[in-house]
Amino acid sequence: MSSVAEKLQRKSQRAAATKQVRLKLVYIDFWSAVKLSFLISLCVGIVQIVATFLIWIVLNSTGLFEQLTNIMIDILGDATFNVLDSFSLVKVMVFTLIVAGLSVIIGTALGAIASALYNLSVRLTGGLLVGFTNN
Repeated sequence: MSSVAEKLQRKSQRAAATKQVRLKLVYIDFWSAVKLSFLISLCVGIVQIVATFLIWIVLNSTGLFEQLTNIMIDILGDATFNVLDSFSLVKVMVFTLIVAGLSVIIGTALGAIASALYNLSVRLTGGLLVGFTNN
């Protein structure tokens, strides 16, 4: 008579069969692609805004703007010149907001165009073959 542990040991020695499924991606839903590309572009825009803010804070706290002002005064000879007049936090953040907004619009449009082009190219190529396995 064999024990339960021996039966379990015999069962675990068999190799588990892995199944593989091959599917063709023949259609990408247009509105799903637009929504996904919008969300990805929005996340990239938010990261861009936060990164610009943090970089400006670091540059300001290290005194780089004052050093650039002193260099420009030495070069130009104009004692009224100040780098922070041109690169104040408000001006930099407004410019970054505009660029991030344009980036969201362009990224969404590119996602829509890519999905439409893929759906058109599937008619010629037959789609993308994708394989899945269970482990």
